[in-house]
Amino acid sequence: MAGRVVGVSDGDTIRLADGSRVRLVQIDAPEVDPPECYGAAARGVLRSLLPPGSEVRIEYDDDLDRVDRFGRRLGYVFAGDRNVNVTLVERGAAAPYFFGGERGRYAGDLLDAADEAIDERRGLWAACPAARLNPRRALTTSGR
Repeated sequence: MAGRVVGVSDGDTIRLADGSRVRLVQIDAPEVDPPECYGAAARGVLRSLLPPGSEVRIEYDDDLDRVDRFGRRLGYVFAGDRNVNVTLVERGAAAPYFFGGERGRYAGDLLDAADEAIDERRGLWAACPAARLNPRRALTTSGR
C-alpha cells in the first residue's frame, strides 16, 4: 500500500491523505500525551523523516496483526528504500516492541539498531536515565 503523509501524531503514528492512521509496527516511542521523557523529541524525529507530502509505502507483515484496537493500520513504513521503523530505533527515538511476543520479519534489524543506539547513547537512551530495553513490554521512559 502507498500513501502520502499529511501529519505525524506522535513518535510512532502517522496520518495519510486517505484519512487512515498508520502505527509503525514492532516499535514503541515515548508518549506525547501524557508527556513522557523524549516524547516530543521522538515526534520531531518522525516529522523530520516524514514531513507532510512525503510519499510512503506501507508493508504489512503476514505474521502480525494489520489493525490495532484503535483502528490504526499496523505496518512498516518505507520512505524510498528506508525502513522508517528501523531508522527511528537507530536514532534512539523508539525501541523495539514485540506486542504479545510476536516477532516480525525485521525483529533482528530492530534489535541490532536498539543495541547500537543504546551503546552510542542516542536519543532517549541519553535523555531518559530510567529507560530500559524490554521488547516484550511497551517502552517506558519514567521510573515506573
